[in-house]
Amino acid sequence: MKRMYQATYIEYDLEFKIPAETSRGILNKKKSWFIVISDSADPTRKGIGECSLIPGLSLDDRPDFEEKLKEICTHLTKFGELPDELNDFPSIRFGFETALLDLNSKTERILFPTDFTKGQDSMNINGLIWMGDFDFMKKQIKEKLQDGFRCIKLKIGAIDFEQELALLKGIRKEFSADIIELRVDANGAFSPDQALEKLNSLSDLDLHSIEQPIKQGQHEAMARLCEQTPLPIALDEELIGVNRRGKKESLLDRINPQYIILKPSLVGGLATSEEWINIVDKRNIGWWITSALESNIGLNAIAQWAYTLGSKMPQGLGTGKLYNNNFDSPLHIANGQLSYGPSSAWNLNNLLK
Repeated sequence: MKRMYQATYIEYDLEFKIPAETSRGILNKKKSWFIVISDSADPTRKGIGECSLIPGLSLDDRPDFEEKLKEICTHLTKFGELPDELNDFPSIRFGFETALLDLNSKTERILFPTDFTKGQDSMNINGLIWMGDFDFMKKQIKEKLQDGFRCIKLKIGAIDFEQELALLKGIRKEFSADIIELRVDANGAFSPDQALEKLNSLSDLDLHSIEQPIKQGQHEAMARLCEQTPLPIALDEELIGVNRRGKKESLLDRINPQYIILKPSLVGGLATSEEWINIVDKRNIGWWITSALESNIGLNAIAQWAYTLGSKMPQGLGTGKLYNNNFDSPLHIANGQLSYGPSSAWNLNNLLK
C-alpha cells in the first residue's frame, strides 16, 4: 500500500546578525522555505527540510518559485511521490529530499546516525571571513583565530586587491601555512585578462586554494587558468545548473580544475552531490562540502551527510551562527570544530507555530 503524505511549506525570514556583504550586494535578511511532511501512519511525526535561496545566485531564484513549491507539495500529497523532473529547482529538490529523509529516520532530525550524531566525533570546518573594508576583515580574522580555527576562508573582491593582498600577507607573516590554512573565494571577481597575474601574486602566500576566480560560464578562460595557475582553483558557481551526468563529465574534462565545492542547496541535493563526488574521484579532482546560508535545519542535514563521506579536509559548515532568529539545535562550534550534542534539544517553536 502506497504511503499517503501531507506536505506543506512555511516561508521564513532569516535575519543576519551583521549585514552580509557578498559579491552580489549586501544581505540583511534571507528567505528560506521549510517543507513540512507527515504521513498517515503517524500524523504527529513531521519531517522538515529547507529550501534556501541566495538572491541572484540560486538557479531557482525566479518568479514562479513559490508556485512550483506549492505544486510539488500538492503532487506529493495527491500521488505519494515526487515528480521526476526538478532539475531547474535545486533548492526545492534538496528541501524535499531532506524532509523525507527526516520523516523516515528513527529519530527526528537525525537523518544519518553516526558517531557524529552520537556526540563521539566532530568535523573540522573553516572560519568564514565576510567581505568588507580592511579593518572589518582584519577584526573578523582575529576573532576566528581566537576561536581556535585553523582554517580560514576569506571572501575577496569587495575592496582594493592590494589591500586584500596586504591583509593576507599580514596573516602569513604571523602564521605559517603549518598553523593556519588559508582559502580565498573570489566569487568571480577577477577579469579573465587579469586573473593569472593576481593568482601569481596570491601564490606567494601559501594559500590552499582560490574559489571561482572568474565568473562562471567562461569555460575556455577557466580551462586556461586551471592549466596555468600556480595556485589550486576550486569551481563553485560553475557547477550550478549542470544537472545531467554527461554534462558534469564534459565540464570537468574541459576545465580540469584542482577542486570542486559542493553546496547541496545550489546543485540539487545530497544524491546529486554524491554523483559529482563519484565523477571527480575518478579524475583525481579534490572536493569539499559547503553550506549555502541555510538555517540550522538545512545545515544539520548537510553536516550529518558530509560526515558520512569521511573527508578529513575542513568543510565549509560554519554558518550556523549567522542569524538572530536561527533555531536552537544540537549543532555546536568550538575550536574550529563542528559537533553535535545529542543531549541538546531542538527548538522549532518559531517555525511550527
